[in-house]
Amino acid sequence: MKYLFRGGTVVSGRGTRRADILVEGEKIVEVGRSITRKADQIIDVTGMLLMPGFIDAHTHFDLDVCNTTTADNFTTGSRAALRGGTTTVVDFACPNKGESLHHGLELWHRKADGRTCCDYGFHMTIDDWNPQIEAEIDDMYAAGISSFKMYMTYPAMMIGDNAMYHALKKLKEKGGICGVHCENSGVIDALIEEKKAAGEMGVSSHPRTRPDFLEAEAVSRLLRIAEAVDIPVVIVHLTNAAALREVEAARKRGQKVYAETCPQYLLLDDSVYDNPDYSLAARYVCAPPIRKAEDQKALWMALRRGEIQTISTDHCSFTLAQKDAGRGDFTKIPGGLPGVETRGELIYTAGVTTRKISLATMCRVLAENPAKLYGMFPRKGILQAGADADIVVYDPLADHVIRAADTVANVDYNPYEGFTTRGSIQQVWLRGRLAVEHGTVLAGPDGKYILRGKNCL
Repeated sequence: MKYLFRGGTVVSGRGTRRADILVEGEKIVEVGRSITRKADQIIDVTGMLLMPGFIDAHTHFDLDVCNTTTADNFTTGSRAALRGGTTTVVDFACPNKGESLHHGLELWHRKADGRTCCDYGFHMTIDDWNPQIEAEIDDMYAAGISSFKMYMTYPAMMIGDNAMYHALKKLKEKGGICGVHCENSGVIDALIEEKKAAGEMGVSSHPRTRPDFLEAEAVSRLLRIAEAVDIPVVIVHLTNAAALREVEAARKRGQKVYAETCPQYLLLDDSVYDNPDYSLAARYVCAPPIRKAEDQKALWMALRRGEIQTISTDHCSFTLAQKDAGRGDFTKIPGGLPGVETRGELIYTAGVTTRKISLATMCRVLAENPAKLYGMFPRKGILQAGADADIVVYDPLADHVIRAADTVANVDYNPYEGFTTRGSIQQVWLRGRLAVEHGTVLAGPDGKYILRGKNCL
């Protein structure tokens, strides 16, 4: 089938232009004004914005954590992603300590293959380091894994500065990229001990035991380790101005540093944790925690200046019943928020229509930059001839109110309940097939695993 999208405004990382898009099979074959080539169907997108399918390079589907399992598996999570305009997700294969990388990758393929509605790939988590793990790195690249993740917090996942240095050296040999969760675990644990001793076990203790300066300290330490190795790194889910200053200092030293943030850090502030209703506060528990309004402003400015390269979601969803496990002990609240279903509309509404960022910036941080950073460009992340026909059709006039009851994610709340969007996603096309129409997900679990290469950002 040939489809001609006629009359829309095509958005790229360089700007916008009035153009038609001709699609044949799974690929875009032409983008230009007044395309005259014959098509089997003409799709009138007059007044619509046409954006490349969004890429969410930070999701956690079907993850066992905090004595439970995330509410969204690869089927429900990817359906929610598609509804939100995300046509490709990159999840994290997470072997436990003592397990091989091969085991972790095989396990995540079993979770995802044949069960995922959008296209997908994996990062590999390195939570252990020994000669066997080091020897497996080459095999991961051969299997299409070109990005990795390490943690500076969580005892079950962190590996320490010494091992991180050696792991980064190995990744440098391969030309790989690594994202790192940056928080100072030791001091966080000390602060938690103090809160427990004082009997302060409510939700409000969560942000107070994970302050912004402990994130900034870990960012600084990571960047000095990366300086010793001379390797680019990604700061995942960066939340605050102090951490941004550490990234800026490293760049001034000549280091290449990429930064990611998330919608919750751009739209919400830490007052959510002070709600006297436990459930209303606990649903926002995540790590790093949501910060202050001043940090929001710093993050938006950094996006506008190109200092933050991507907006992912860190989608890690739990039901309210699962969040209830932490009543009386905030450390037992499973941490994470749903986000894949609302990211695009939130960023357009809170960022583009308020002129905090441009449409071109939105395209870069949601599609083009993650495609380049994680080895999918130009197959993904851009609307041009030869690219996959992943297209988001956005109607800037179709406002709606976000309500949990209307979403398809397997969660019984939404962090942005009652938020009125400016416009909404009308259609999503995945490799030339209509996957979402007016909020109804049409695609089934037949997404493709994407083999990825080196970053080109």
